[in-house]
Amino acid sequence: MTLPLMPKATAVWLIEKTGLTFTQIAEFCGMHPLEVQAIADGEVAGGINGYDPIKNNQLTLVEIKRCEADPKAKLKIKSSENPVARRAKGARYTPVSKRNDRPDAIAFLLRQFPQLTDTQIVRLLGTTKDTIAKIRDKQHWNSANIKPRDPVILGLCTQTDLNAAVAEATELNPVKEEVPEDPFAAAEKLFSSSHETEA
Repeated sequence: MTLPLMPKATAVWLIEKTGLTFTQIAEFCGMHPLEVQAIADGEVAGGINGYDPIKNNQLTLVEIKRCEADPKAKLKIKSSENPVARRAKGARYTPVSKRNDRPDAIAFLLRQFPQLTDTQIVRLLGTTKDTIAKIRDKQHWNSANIKPRDPVILGLCTQTDLNAAVAEATELNPVKEEVPEDPFAAAEKLFSSSHETEA
């Protein structure tokens, strides 16, 4: 899939300057609609300046108007000599401004999706196994300030990539759910043991 240059900054510009739907913007920028909504709500990308895809020869005004008129239409990027292809493998590059959010995202994944392997977390967030181990063991230098936060909302990975990783991990390493003890059986056990003590 070919993405525009600076997808998040492009999304900021499209949200501010057009009447496109969140889904249309998300599909064009390789993001999840919830990420786009979070940007529109000011929860994410607060300091990012919009990147004009028309001025930078990635979209035409005609193409934007066509998709504004039809919410189901998909934006088509202008073919360029240097398209940005989505990385298929390897660690994801994380912008400097987002690197401080990574420990929170790692803590979130460790808590919510224990079946994920360290390798999968490395691939999703562009981190290291050493950092993951330190956060897991509460040995990270900033442990006191780490608060688990969803990496999708933080803009560190897409919901699609996260869902795929979780599905793969669950298939290989299913989460064992603890079966709660029958409360009646527990009460009966307690009752019989107390009678034995009295006897």
